Amino acid sequence: MLEKTRETKVLRDVIHGYIHVDLQIIWELIDSKEFQRLRRIRQLGGDFQVYHNAEHSRFSHSLGVYEIVRRMVHEVHDLQMKLTEREKVVVMIAALLHDVGHLPFSHAFEHICPIPHERFSYDIIVGNSDVNRILCSYDEELVLEVASVIRYQHKNPILNQIVSGQLDADRMDYLLRDAYFTGTSYGAFDLERILRTIRVKDDKLVVKESGIHSVENYIMARYHMYWQVYYHPVCRSYEIVLSSLFKRMRYLYENGDPMVEELQMFVPFLGDHPSICDHFDLDENAAFYGIARLTKSDDEVIADLARRLLNRRLFEYETIMNDDEYKQMEARVRLAGYDPNYYCYMDTMSQSPYSPYAKESGSNIWVLTESGEVAELSQRSVIVKSLVEGDVKKESKVYFPDLGETYGKDCGC
Repeated sequence: MLEKTRETKVLRDVIHGYIHVDLQIIWELIDSKEFQRLRRIRQLGGDFQVYHNAEHSRFSHSLGVYEIVRRMVHEVHDLQMKLTEREKVVVMIAALLHDVGHLPFSHAFEHICPIPHERFSYDIIVGNSDVNRILCSYDEELVLEVASVIRYQHKNPILNQIVSGQLDADRMDYLLRDAYFTGTSYGAFDLERILRTIRVKDDKLVVKESGIHSVENYIMARYHMYWQVYYHPVCRSYEIVLSSLFKRMRYLYENGDPMVEELQMFVPFLGDHPSICDHFDLDENAAFYGIARLTKSDDEVIADLARRLLNRRLFEYETIMNDDEYKQMEARVRLAGYDPNYYCYMDTMSQSPYSPYAKESGSNIWVLTESGEVAELSQRSVIVKSLVEGDVKKESKVYFPDLGETYGKDCGC
């Protein structure tokens, strides 16, 4: 299992400088068809409609998460000493494969297909796949060990925390990477300082008290990235039009629409049990081909929604305060000739930058005090305490088409 590559492979990376690979199993997993598919899945959902450089992929993010974990298990002294060689390999593989189950359009598609990407990742690892074949060729028991980290169920809680916690490699990479490709500075934080101050205490990943300021910076980076990038209203508008498109597609499929039935990349996801083969076939290239076909549909609603996605004629939006204002907007949309079921949507967003979980202690951020005790972060940071005890920011907007435009208007191409 620990067979080394003939020489250390390096992949240039805009965030980490180089991605280093010196294990043959990692190199083979990168070359698997399921992992290569991630080149065809954007990291962000509708953000490329706002930030035109945000075209980066789940492939580059997954490599970045692997690189952070590789550095953690080899450069953080406590992890280097406390983890076995096998555990180091298991957690590096889990980091590499944690997003292998992602569908197109990032998390927006999980509102369309009820199966979360973590479930697809698990099914790919344990199912009939290139990934599973590669893992089994080294050690069949490796499959369930890696899958257990993906499901946050590994017997060593440290491995779970490294890949999925409040201060994990996944979040650290996507904040830095998404900030870089959106051209914003909101996601910047001192990764090097955090790695230097990580320790292990009582089966917990902890940060030395001297590293608190870097962690505070990381938490504020998360907060600002959500409100300025991930929850950007134009990004949300794109994702809402996408959701309406699939809502209409499901209605047409259930009523035997021949064009929808032809789009085999979508059909399994209009039901409840898509397989990992169906999953593999639906990347963003296939999705955009299917959406382009729908612009020629005889159904006026789905053709219009498809054109909106392809041509960036997205919904307008207004901040609303209550249900009465939403009902008034529904009436306006209906009066303009649109079906509110597809053309009016109330979207409520909220986000807490850090929420300690009483029942899931591994998901908290822990601080190693100078006296050697372990304390939850908000007990040692005035800034974080104020965030935890303050009101959670919440914002509601209603999305609707430009009510002055002609319904279904198109150039006829």
